[in-house]
Amino acid sequence: MPTNSSTMDDLLERVHSAGRVTSRKMFGEYCLYIDGKPVAFVCDDCLFVKITDAGKELAGEVELGSAYPGSKPYFRLPPEAWTGRDWLVRLLTATFHALPVPKPKSKKKSK
Repeated sequence: MPTNSSTMDDLLERVHSAGRVTSRKMFGEYCLYIDGKPVAFVCDDCLFVKITDAGKELAGEVELGSAYPGSKPYFRLPPEAWTGRDWLVRLLTATFHALPVPKPKSKKKSK
């Protein structure tokens, strides 16, 4: 079941203080970015945050799950877990700082 746009609107409103938070629709689901760095996915109306050591310290006992079939595990946060706005912002911010800067896309060689 694809994520509802109202779910994304709610999530983006809750975490706007984490930095320049944006999302991009992909295959009916979404990728969540902070300052251009992917930190989480939103699939089936649940937030899947990338696992980092810094995130583990903040997350505590959080369910793990796959964002999509065959994906690695992520912290799985259903909408009910988004009520602690400050906690959610801290988790996403810590994840952002712990993840490496994405490598620039290489240009295709022309023939």
